[in-house]
Amino acid sequence: MSKSIPGAQSASTRTSTRTTPAAAAAPAPAPAPAPSPVPAPGIGGPRSAATRRAILDAARLSFATKGYEQTTIRAVATAAEVDPAMVMRYFSSKAGLFAAAATANVTPPNLSAVPPAERGELMVKSFVARWEYPTRDDTLILLMRTAVTSEAVAAQVQATVRQLVTVPIAALPEFNDEQADELGGFVSAQLLGLALCRYILRLEPLASLTADAVVAAVAPTVQPYLTMGVPALPDQPASPAHLAALAARPASPARLARARRWFWRRRH
Repeated sequence: MSKSIPGAQSASTRTSTRTTPAAAAAPAPAPAPAPSPVPAPGIGGPRSAATRRAILDAARLSFATKGYEQTTIRAVATAAEVDPAMVMRYFSSKAGLFAAAATANVTPPNLSAVPPAERGELMVKSFVARWEYPTRDDTLILLMRTAVTSEAVAAQVQATVRQLVTVPIAALPEFNDEQADELGGFVSAQLLGLALCRYILRLEPLASLTADAVVAAVAPTVQPYLTMGVPALPDQPASPAHLAALAARPASPARLARARRWFWRRRH
């Protein structure tokens, strides 16, 4: 007769205890997939993305410092430490290289994501934030420096500004495509004038102001275009968006005084 040892447990019992589903540890959650990198412009797949980015970085610096005419494929290839044939392979020509370098990382502001009263601030802040770090993202400064010497580059400026200014305005429900084109022209004039005076000509004291001070000064000028539209001419009716925005504005003493003077001039 076999004797049982108190407190002992058979191997089968121990095994079943370890493998009981209730006692098994919960599986570790799968790691979140890493975000896929933004594809580099140019002809080629993921394997050549690093090479294309190096070429674009060298091209952007050369175009910004030397201009379009003085930049050569060979100089860009030397700076990127690649063969000139690879530049032609990925971008086809100098014009193709310039277009890719100028439009890389261009992200328009989403004006619908903020209240209407904050659209001007968002628009100006999105541009100033880009321009404050020219080595990181100098697309529009690059375009503006080069556009005065090349019609092809001037056309690229128009396309880029349309993507960054007109397209976001066209996405707003208050304006149709025709109105967005008109408003985009006026807003672009404000923003490109700011870029020219602060970042290219370096006019003082504008060039020495903080970025926040620049946004606070320029945003109120841009804001009316993004809520009321273009003011109507004397022989044209005001747009519905303009009339609605005017009706929503509080009647300040200064506005009332201007209205009284206007009516007095009309009557006399």
